[in-house]
Amino acid sequence: MRSLRALRGATTVDRDGAADLLGATAELLRAMLDRNALGVGDVVSIIFTTTRDLSSSDPSRAARELGWDHVPVLCMSEISVPTGLARCVRVLMHVDVPHERARPLPVYLRKAAALRPDLASRA
Repeated sequence: MRSLRALRGATTVDRDGAADLLGATAELLRAMLDRNALGVGDVVSIIFTTTRDLSSSDPSRAARELGWDHVPVLCMSEISVPTGLARCVRVLMHVDVPHERARPLPVYLRKAAALRPDLASRA
């Protein structure tokens, strides 16, 4: 028996450049799978959001460049919050896992670790 679970992740980039954005997003996607011992075949869909200060590239392109051609993706902009974290990419990944498996562990990289230090610090 399997269950659909939601796996969260976030990262930041120092500047709005396509290579920076795609590199950080690919790093995050790989870390999300690695930390949770998942394969791309376990991924049902992905929702990406970016803060409004990121417009150099579509973060879903990173998934495509990793070869994740059959994963449905959706990209959106975050709401503009004056005190929000700058240059941030967030991911909500839906994964299909064995029912008895523990809830997926979120991944917060770079400055995004400040979003949820309680979760980012877990090994």
